[in-house]
Amino acid sequence: MNSSEIRQVFLDFFQGKEHLIVPSAPLVVKDDPTLMFTNAGMNQFKDIFLGNKNPKSKRIADTQKCLRVSGKHNDLEEVGIDTYHHTMFEMLGNWSFGDYFKKEAVQWAWELLTVRYGLPADRMYASVFGGDPADGLDKDEEAFSYWKEIIPADRILFGSKKDNFWEMGDTGPCGPCSEIHIDLRPESEIKKTPGRDLVNNDHPLVIEVWNLVFIQFNRLANGDLENLPQKHIDTGMGFERLAMAVQGKKSNYDTDVFQPLIQHIAKNANTTYGKDEKTDIALRVIADHVRAVAFAIADGQLPSNNKAGYVIRRILRRAVRYGFTFLNFVEPHIYTLLDVLAEQFESIFPEIKAQKEFISKVIFEEESAFLRTLEIGLKRFENIKKNLKGKVIPGDVVFELYDTFGFPVDLTALIAREHGIEIDEEGFIKAMEVQKSRSKKAAEQESGDWIMLKDIEKSEFLGYEQLVAESQIARYREVKTKKSTQYQIVLEKTPFYAESGGQVGDRGYIQSNGDRVYIIDTKKENELTIQITEKLPEEIDAVFTCVVNENKRKATENNHSATHLMHAALRKVLGDHVQQRGSLVNEHELRFDFSHYAKMTQEEIDEVERIVNEKIRENVTLDEKRGVPIEQAKSMGAMALFGEKYGDTVRVITFDPKYSVELCGGTHVPATGKIGIFKIITESSIAAGVRRIEAYTGYRAEKYIDEKLKLLHSIQESLKYPSDVEKAVDQLIAERNVLQKDLEKIKAEKASYLKGELLNKVKDVNGIQLIAEKIDAPDAMTLKRLSFQLKDQVDDLFLVLAADINGKPLISVMISENLVKDKGLDANAIIKDLAQEIKGGGGGQPFYATAGGKDASGIQNVIKKAPSYL
Repeated sequence: MNSSEIRQVFLDFFQGKEHLIVPSAPLVVKDDPTLMFTNAGMNQFKDIFLGNKNPKSKRIADTQKCLRVSGKHNDLEEVGIDTYHHTMFEMLGNWSFGDYFKKEAVQWAWELLTVRYGLPADRMYASVFGGDPADGLDKDEEAFSYWKEIIPADRILFGSKKDNFWEMGDTGPCGPCSEIHIDLRPESEIKKTPGRDLVNNDHPLVIEVWNLVFIQFNRLANGDLENLPQKHIDTGMGFERLAMAVQGKKSNYDTDVFQPLIQHIAKNANTTYGKDEKTDIALRVIADHVRAVAFAIADGQLPSNNKAGYVIRRILRRAVRYGFTFLNFVEPHIYTLLDVLAEQFESIFPEIKAQKEFISKVIFEEESAFLRTLEIGLKRFENIKKNLKGKVIPGDVVFELYDTFGFPVDLTALIAREHGIEIDEEGFIKAMEVQKSRSKKAAEQESGDWIMLKDIEKSEFLGYEQLVAESQIARYREVKTKKSTQYQIVLEKTPFYAESGGQVGDRGYIQSNGDRVYIIDTKKENELTIQITEKLPEEIDAVFTCVVNENKRKATENNHSATHLMHAALRKVLGDHVQQRGSLVNEHELRFDFSHYAKMTQEEIDEVERIVNEKIRENVTLDEKRGVPIEQAKSMGAMALFGEKYGDTVRVITFDPKYSVELCGGTHVPATGKIGIFKIITESSIAAGVRRIEAYTGYRAEKYIDEKLKLLHSIQESLKYPSDVEKAVDQLIAERNVLQKDLEKIKAEKASYLKGELLNKVKDVNGIQLIAEKIDAPDAMTLKRLSFQLKDQVDDLFLVLAADINGKPLISVMISENLVKDKGLDANAIIKDLAQEIKGGGGGQPFYATAGGKDASGIQNVIKKAPSYL
């Protein structure tokens, strides 16, 4: 059975058990502040478990794209070393929301594994929760009894809370779980050690295949457990591990999920998988990591230096360095794997094939940039080696190579061994722990339990029609961070728009009986609209007048509607390949990221501006439709963006059906004339194949244009109002260039004169040629040029030059390299000492260093002190 068939058997099986098959949620999480990536199949159903949303069906099944780079067994640096953990993986899952419970979950899991997949029943074990006195929980005898009907009692194991009690987080729905493990070892090994002794002991061939979670409790902020009103089932089965078991392989990487990628990489590296452990690890790392990176980019997360983008960049860089070190890939290579990946996932995840060119381009540019960084890192290593005292590289230096240049500790250790030196691994671990601790403390947030006042599924949003509304608080909680205490409030009805789709959240206030509480932001947490305040109202159960900051909202609407008009104009001017890759819309500006492979010309920018302003002048009326079936919306011409999660019905925003039709939940102007005017401020590159436009509308655009006109007027005034300003400025620049060349010529002549003077002042001190003088240098560059010119002309040179340049003292120290090597002279150390005389600081290399200071009166002391170093 191939992997596609294995996946389909799962989905067909649960469809036959009356489950609704739903698509995978995007890998990148947008509306959950607790997550950057989908890391479990249940993430998209979180609101259902929390009681904030009703399910489409009481029974659901799917295959979900997941990504994990930390936590139990998922440290990134271990992926590829073993044969059964991954960064990106598929989680096959089935859910029951208040419908069936433990009995059916156990029986169906066993039926699917043994009957449909034909896995050997005598090779499988089940673990159940063994109880926990601290939580007042007994053994899960109910789950045990259902398993006992299927398998012998000696193959049912009671597990600890760590292994057999699942929790969503510090608070929230949770419950005992039952894991199914399979023993894939040869019979000879099984006879020596029974499989039950190896369950949950990290044996590569005794593995967990399926986890059945029985959600029946809610964990409160104080740690207590309470029973949920409804009981749920949440199961997760690793697709890659299942394929390994069904296909009779000894490694996930030996299955047809990974082999097409591995064989492609091995062929290009001119090696064979299975021949050498080091190259095998590299092949596994690249095959695993390209999946994670490609799917993240497809779902809208570009590599960057922040948050989720940094995670993706880190994964990709790890793959690059393994290829560089062990497979001799010194040129970009990973981007070539997109053809294999697109073909593999075409039927289940078509987004890779649909965006193949874009994803390849992003990966290619990232690879190229990091390979250049690796070269710089190797040069840095050479400097470290040259200046190393002893045979051990300090841990903080190893960490610098890791943190700045992406060198993993094993790569640094490998290069060090090749040069006969070692690394301080313990010091590196300490430096890593310090950074992790710092990051953790910065991100710490303590949330209290929700105080429930009204039982509502979700807030009714009134903000499309009104900016003022009467409402009551349905629930609230306190949230403490390191710097402040805030409160999160959920209103029964709300006019406040929650940050979503690039549009920032509303601000404003709620008021009752003269007690006004300001809303400082509005966020969306899954399906919950949360108003954030710095205090609670005096009467928490009062009826409040809720008022949105109108000026902020209207300015934001201008920018959001202009974004739609600009998106359409970009596609018209640049082509249909243009797709939104991100956006920010607030009251000040709009920022729009889009796929395009070249810098826009000024003519293209002007044309986009012209089209948008033309649509503004036409005063096109907004056509808003809600509750449109998603397929109908697409047939209307609306574009569904990859990486966005859409419901069965959507909201469609149209400004002229022949011009702009988009799926959007944001707020907009009633007609385009309200925007006033549109002006592009900048167009730049933010990543490979991704451009960014920043623009202003309305009053802000007018102000920007006025400032530019005032600047132009000031230039005209300075130039005595020439008839052709551009020509006059060009002439001024040309004249300046001529004068600059003349000045450089004069400086060169002066430097030549100074050099002659200095050559006449050379003193022999014990065979060393000393020059220590204060000179009249016009600038720092002259000082540097003189130093190098004298070094080229004078052997065994020890040079100290000082100059007072416009009241700022500068020092230059140059030493012949043979003196550095033979006499131990160090310009870097000497300059630091001399700089104290001018109340300054500096540094450089052993043969050349410079310093600047604040006290020019110390220059004479510098010159007097120079011979003392000899």
